Amino acid sequence: MDPRSEVVIRQHEYLSGRILLVNAPTDDLLSNLDKDIEPIVWTWNFNEFQYFQNQQANVHFGVDLPESAFDQAIVFVPKSKELLNYVLHNVVSRLNIGASIFLVGEKKGGVERAAKQLLPLGSALKLDSARHCQMWQMTVEKSVIAKSLADWAQEYKVPTPNGDLTICALPGVFSQKSLDIGTAVLLPYLSQVTSGKIADFGCGAGVISAYLAKLNPKNRIFAMDVDAFALESTRMTFAKNNLVTEQLEVKAVTGIEDAPLFLHAIVSNPPFHQGIKTDYNASENLCKTARRHLKSGGELWMVANRFLNYPILIEQNFGQCTTKADQQGFKVLFANTQKKS
Repeated sequence: MDPRSEVVIRQHEYLSGRILLVNAPTDDLLSNLDKDIEPIVWTWNFNEFQYFQNQQANVHFGVDLPESAFDQAIVFVPKSKELLNYVLHNVVSRLNIGASIFLVGEKKGGVERAAKQLLPLGSALKLDSARHCQMWQMTVEKSVIAKSLADWAQEYKVPTPNGDLTICALPGVFSQKSLDIGTAVLLPYLSQVTSGKIADFGCGAGVISAYLAKLNPKNRIFAMDVDAFALESTRMTFAKNNLVTEQLEVKAVTGIEDAPLFLHAIVSNPPFHQGIKTDYNASENLCKTARRHLKSGGELWMVANRFLNYPILIEQNFGQCTTKADQQGFKVLFANTQKKS
């Protein structure tokens, strides 16, 4: 069992009633809670949503809180400080004065820093500290009115051959405040991508999706991500730039296996972080299985850190891999399926 869950179970006497579990570990925590507790799980990770669904838990996936009422909340600290602010603000807006919010996290995950974010909302007390994990209790001392989602988005400009794009990025989304280097290296090559049905795997705030849509209004973009905040950011980016909504289909996925078939192209700056841990599974699977989702002559375009072995994986599965660019520590990789003669 996750050490964070063990901390919660040790302090079970503080828990009662309907409890909202935010960003909870995928383990047996729910089955170890006292029988009189009604857990409600809120997650923005589609993999975790499917795990809790399979456990037949009361689980909600999205950027917004579940509609169900709750008496207390346990927040497992996310990696992003801005995302934690968003979570705390929205959770407090739904609780009564005197209610408890419990904050749980690993020391290396920044739980002590996170505990300071509780102070504007109420008094905080450390309940437990063991196995590199801590649990804090905050008593809500002031009421808060929930802000609109748009108020939480950061905006920045990205130039394209057809004019600037305004990117809208919500808390916790990769590269929330400015364009990341990898995507910046990839963007000049997007004009070479074949037109048609194109998947943007790991869409983040929708930079690649919106760029492709602005380049060609006939492109049909499938923006895919595991993260609900990324998917909502992509929708916001399209709306902000008055891009045709019919061009965009937003899809929560667990990996490339959930992508449509017969695509003209897959374009990706693939994700490799799962919470605070590094995880290359999704991007390695993309290299190995993207071909199955492409039509004959379909293209894979990918940007990745220079040190990763993706060119070898792509070559093994496509028969070839071309490095289109190698700059600032990133490679732009290209491969295509052979057209049948």
